[in-house]
Amino acid sequence: MMDEALQRELIQKGRAFTKGDGREDPYPDFESDQSLRRPQPPLVKEAMAGAEARTALPRDFEALGMRNDLLGVIRDRRSNRVYTDQTMTLLQLSFLLWATQGVKGIRGKAYATLRTVPCGGARHEFETYLIVRKVEGLAPGAYHYLPMEHALEFLGPVEDPEGAVERSLMGQKWAAKASVVFYWSMVPYRAEWRYGIYAHRVAMIDAGHVGQNLYLACTGLGLGTCGVGAFCHEECAELFGLDGEEEYVVYTAPVGTVREEDRAREQAFYRFVEDEGL
Repeated sequence: MMDEALQRELIQKGRAFTKGDGREDPYPDFESDQSLRRPQPPLVKEAMAGAEARTALPRDFEALGMRNDLLGVIRDRRSNRVYTDQTMTLLQLSFLLWATQGVKGIRGKAYATLRTVPCGGARHEFETYLIVRKVEGLAPGAYHYLPMEHALEFLGPVEDPEGAVERSLMGQKWAAKASVVFYWSMVPYRAEWRYGIYAHRVAMIDAGHVGQNLYLACTGLGLGTCGVGAFCHEECAELFGLDGEEEYVVYTAPVGTVREEDRAREQAFYRFVEDEGL
């Protein structure tokens, strides 16, 4: 068991990370790279594979027949961990990618992207990776989203994709039955260039915006998802060829097809509440 004093110290450090900067700046001499007029980092990561590995994504979202009642979508949003193991359509996946990181415009020549989610300083420090199992028209394997083109690039097959998902998400077997798993990495310098030592707390808030848009988009499509914060840093980096320092995974979310009659099975995840009388 961890020493209680050490545990308390670590908790206090975690709380400090989430706090605002206070009335007085503790680092008054700090200057960001932006204020020092150092070169801005690229808005997006360059493609990792050749053009032949690229799949242009459809944009005819009106054909999806989504729910458009905002009250109902927000009310019915929930986490789903039971999936029917059916195939998603490419158009559904295209909409989820657009809803979470789609580019709507550019400010200046290449100063910032305007996207479907808010982000501090419009830095949009995230990249989207996927492990695809069952998506119409896509071979199973690892993918990287190219938001400027609204396209996917195939990074390669993944041996035993279900096992890879399970290992990367710390043994959560239920996630391996998803049609696709989203992995969002952070490229920290995109935010650090503008906010420096203050960038990281805001970046975590930004990740929440991305995850919530995925939840709402899934609800509108009749799909299920569940945001996951328990993942293995090394396994995720290896899956997508990340260096783990200048780019690393910060958030994941399996997405799959669901059916209403499985709601009772979802309750089994919370059986401990009844068993322990909580």
